[in-house]
Amino acid sequence: MSDTDNKPTLGRKPLGLKRSVEAGEVKQTFSHGRTNKVVVEVKRRKIVKPGQAPEAAAPAPAPAPEAAPAPVAQAAPPPAPPRPAVSTETRLEQQERLLREAEEARLAALEEANRREQEERLRAIEEEKRRAEENRKAEEEAARAAEEPAPTPEPAPQASEPVVEEAPAAPEAPAAAPAAEAPAAPAAPAVRTAAPAPAPRMFTPVVRPEPKRPEKPAAAPKTEAKPAEKSDNKPEKKREDSKKPVARGGGRDDRGGGSGGGGANAIDRRRGGKLTVNRALNEDEGARARSLAALKRAREKERRAHFSGQSQQRDKQVRDVVVPEAITVQELANRMAEKGADLVKALFKMGMMVTVNQTIDQDTAELLVTEFGHNLQRVSESDVDIDTSEDVDAEGTLKPRPPVVTIMGHVDHGKTSLLDALRGTDVVRGEAGGITQHIGAYQITTKGGDKITFLDTPGHSAFTEMRARGANVTDIVVLVVAADDGIMPQTIEAINHTKAAGVPMIVAINKCDKPEANPQRIRERLLEHEVVVEEMSGDVQDVEVSAKSKMGLDDLIEKIMLQAELLELKANPDREAEATVIEAKLDKGRGPVATVLINRGTLKTGDVFVVGTESGRVRAMIDDKGRQIKEAPPSLPVEVLGLAGVPMAGDKLTVVENEQRAREVSNYRKEKATEKRTAIAPASLDTMFSALKDKENVIEFPLVVKADVQGSVEAINNALHNLSNDEIKVRILHSGVGAITESDVTLASASGAPIIGFNVRPNAKARELIDRNKTRMMYYDVIYHLTEEIAKEMAGELGPLRIENVMGRAEVKQVFPAGKKDKAAGLLVLEGIIRKGFHARLTRNDVIVSKTVIASLRRFKEDVDEVRAGLECGVVLQDTNDIKAGDMLEVFEIEERERVL
Repeated sequence: MSDTDNKPTLGRKPLGLKRSVEAGEVKQTFSHGRTNKVVVEVKRRKIVKPGQAPEAAAPAPAPAPEAAPAPVAQAAPPPAPPRPAVSTETRLEQQERLLREAEEARLAALEEANRREQEERLRAIEEEKRRAEENRKAEEEAARAAEEPAPTPEPAPQASEPVVEEAPAAPEAPAAAPAAEAPAAPAAPAVRTAAPAPAPRMFTPVVRPEPKRPEKPAAAPKTEAKPAEKSDNKPEKKREDSKKPVARGGGRDDRGGGSGGGGANAIDRRRGGKLTVNRALNEDEGARARSLAALKRAREKERRAHFSGQSQQRDKQVRDVVVPEAITVQELANRMAEKGADLVKALFKMGMMVTVNQTIDQDTAELLVTEFGHNLQRVSESDVDIDTSEDVDAEGTLKPRPPVVTIMGHVDHGKTSLLDALRGTDVVRGEAGGITQHIGAYQITTKGGDKITFLDTPGHSAFTEMRARGANVTDIVVLVVAADDGIMPQTIEAINHTKAAGVPMIVAINKCDKPEANPQRIRERLLEHEVVVEEMSGDVQDVEVSAKSKMGLDDLIEKIMLQAELLELKANPDREAEATVIEAKLDKGRGPVATVLINRGTLKTGDVFVVGTESGRVRAMIDDKGRQIKEAPPSLPVEVLGLAGVPMAGDKLTVVENEQRAREVSNYRKEKATEKRTAIAPASLDTMFSALKDKENVIEFPLVVKADVQGSVEAINNALHNLSNDEIKVRILHSGVGAITESDVTLASASGAPIIGFNVRPNAKARELIDRNKTRMMYYDVIYHLTEEIAKEMAGELGPLRIENVMGRAEVKQVFPAGKKDKAAGLLVLEGIIRKGFHARLTRNDVIVSKTVIASLRRFKEDVDEVRAGLECGVVLQDTNDIKAGDMLEVFEIEERERVL
């Protein structure tokens, strides 16, 4: 009690009958320079005298070696937490302190874990060596025991010998820790009694002792003390430690001797983040703790070092770089997964001063790719496009398909009526003017169950390209010739298209039911165009039919099937579809719609395709009877919905794998089409002057054309361009498919051009603009009405045709004055007549001097209306006095006629 009387106590007295707690003051120093004094509890350290065992170590059980680590773990239990003292820290300071203590604890735990891992690794190495030595000794003992007659009693002496030899290890341990003699003594007999127990096993305690371990007395306790200390924190290692009785005894001696200081150090390590009196008074006196920013910097540095070490160990990945004909430096760097600055640096070394946004050619890109260790794959822009010319189906995949038959001939020869008779419908009734102006596709089923696909083409002269398209996609051409009309221009054109396409022809002589029909004359006229029918020893089949009375239709179908059988028409249905656009239009409710004919493969709903410069996905398919279908096999005509725009008639439809590929091909084709449209011819002085001359002399007739289908737009454009001549030229500002929109009206109003609507009308907003701007609209539904009206419009733009008719010629014999200013010329009429008011040209030496009008005509001082050849007269010319004797006067009149283009 006298020790604590003079020491300060805590300000608040604790409840109870115990003695008061001793208190002390601790000076705290913070990173920002502030200090603080804190009252803390003073706990006296237990002093263990040399040779006296701690109280916790005395009751340690002797027989079980596994209980040896327990006294050390409980030798210094953690003291009761002191009562919290009144702190003057702010919340921010307290937070910084807690963070700092947590970081120190984390670093201490990390260091402890690394140390334990290293010790475990060293111990595993020693254990492996020891086991190898034991196995070697065991093999020697087994070999020796096999040679002796009585091997059973020999293991017992060997088990006791190592124990007796190991007995001197106890006095060697005090050299490192003298206080461990007392607990080490009972541990040795425990090992001796436990050694003989597992004698029946072959590799049992007989070979466990290590006789060579005592040769290094200084290193053995030091090496084994650390694993023994580690066993306090990890009890699961007790079983492994129990296999080393002597070595563990030495470790226990070492730790027993240091129970006063070593145990406190272990407690300090476990409580590294807490503030104690010893640390406050001795170790941390006046030291500044690490700031929070310093801890963050250290952690960031550690993280960077960790990741940089990983990146340095990572091997460089070799990539296959796809390089087009032209590519920017940045895009090439992205494909190579390299830095753009590295590529620019390499180019600078090559002598090329470029930036990352500049474009380089394929050869330069190849140098860069090779220098950085990657593989190059050259591609060109044309590789993006789809080329199906080399894609040929195997013979085993081909299956029979229906024939495609195109009906061709002159206008009003009964093509559509013949097709209606075959189909049992009445299409011609819905055609404007009774003529076909669209290309139609239909499929019929014969009485025998066979299917035939028919294409109906227009016969008007404006639809030449439609007939050519029909001949290119067909297998057989049926040439319809009216028996009462004969061979006409479009009939000859259809024969030429058929020969150019190289497809067989069947001649159908229609209207044979009329009295004036003469089929034999048709056959003879066909000889003029090298078409020899079978009746005249040729190879072209012919049949006499009548669409009205349905005569000869069965014979026509039979001849079509016979020709198809000879052709052996086959296609592969089990592949991605390819088709040809027969017709395309912009429907008000359904958007862009294309009528396509499947060439090979099967088109399915949901397929992604490219057609010309447009792309899309098949939303729906409708056959010629208006039914929705899910699949379209070869030779079936269908209407396809889901296009992004209206394609051109005749474009190829190809199914691709995904939408990205479709957009890529579509964009490439659009770029090529734009380049072709905007291509500029090489300029020269001749072309420049001729262009200026043409611009001065030629009148432009601007037009805006809108039609219902793409084929009609194409035909109208061709027909209008054919109306152009050297004096007036048609200029089509815009042509498209669909209704007339506001943009069309705005364009026409700005240029003063009329709008031609062929089977289309303006929408509501376009009608408002038309009324407001007074734009001229021209609606037609028959193409030859359109061409006639536009021809008249263009002729009216030029004005009437002026024709000069020479009436007479006269020679100037003498010049007389007539009044103050004018002069009169005495003439001798050489030929024709001269009449007052006629236009006249005065020539001198065959050079025109003036062009004037005869103002006055006299004969013998009398005014007359005309003077005939052989007579003399006097004339006064209007607005000219440059007359000399010997000049010639040519008299003519101007006749105005209606201009016809």
